[in-house]
Amino acid sequence: MLGSRYRTIVPRLTGPVCSLRRSLVSQAVQGSPAWKLGRLNHVAIAVLDMEQASTFWKHVMQADSVSESVAMPEHGVYTVFVELGNTKIELLHPYGAQSPIAGFLAKNVSGGIHHICLEVPDISAALETLKAHGVRPLSDKPKIGAHGLPVVFLHPKDCGGVLTELEEKRFPA
Repeated sequence: MLGSRYRTIVPRLTGPVCSLRRSLVSQAVQGSPAWKLGRLNHVAIAVLDMEQASTFWKHVMQADSVSESVAMPEHGVYTVFVELGNTKIELLHPYGAQSPIAGFLAKNVSGGIHHICLEVPDISAALETLKAHGVRPLSDKPKIGAHGLPVVFLHPKDCGGVLTELEEKRFPA
């Protein structure tokens, strides 16, 4: 289904960058993956006021559960997780002026969706495959993320304009 839809859209794209991306996607579709993409783990939203955002999700949206704010200085953020049953929302607030979220909020003064996080069973295999197809990670190797698991971010220009986080999660056999 995606392949036929892709062939319909892609021929309209022109230029060297579009040709490269069209080539990378065609190669990726043909290969047999060493890993498989898992479920959506969370959608991250950058917020100006963590307390106000937490209250909104807890009392107005009536989320199942809203965690306490946790400082993550190594990532430059405070995080709150909102449990939705089938996935989570991660609220992000800057931890210091050098926080990547501070930069995002400077450009997006009302806050907004910052990234999505997808689960993979083997982050090293996923990175190897993605790099081979021209997808650039934002760091050389995975770091430990908010859930205590290895994570890596992928460049939004290589992921359809979406900052994408991969999180290693072991799936049941």
